[in-house]
Amino acid sequence: MAAIRRLVLDILKPSEVPTIAFARGVSDLTGVDATTARLVETDREVQNIVLVVEGADVDDDAVVDCLEDLGGTLHSVDEVVCGEHTPVSHEASADATWLR
Repeated sequence: MAAIRRLVLDILKPSEVPTIAFARGVSDLTGVDATTARLVETDREVQNIVLVVEGADVDDDAVVDCLEDLGGTLHSVDEVVCGEHTPVSHEASADATWLR
């Protein structure tokens, strides 16, 4: 089975738990080389963050367990990269010239 190299996750978390705790907690997992956490939306009690997890062999189950241990809920898996290398992400653009 091909190794997971990148996960982009939409997470709902309690406002009182720092975003830094999610990034650090997941980055400490075996197979994870780096994490990026970006705040998307804030409410009184919850926040939505996008968490990007990269590594040589990311264990998706361990990542979800870690998020849940911190009080978070996985909303969606927005991107998965598997295989021998990590390709460059192609963000949708207005002109979408890379599609032609």
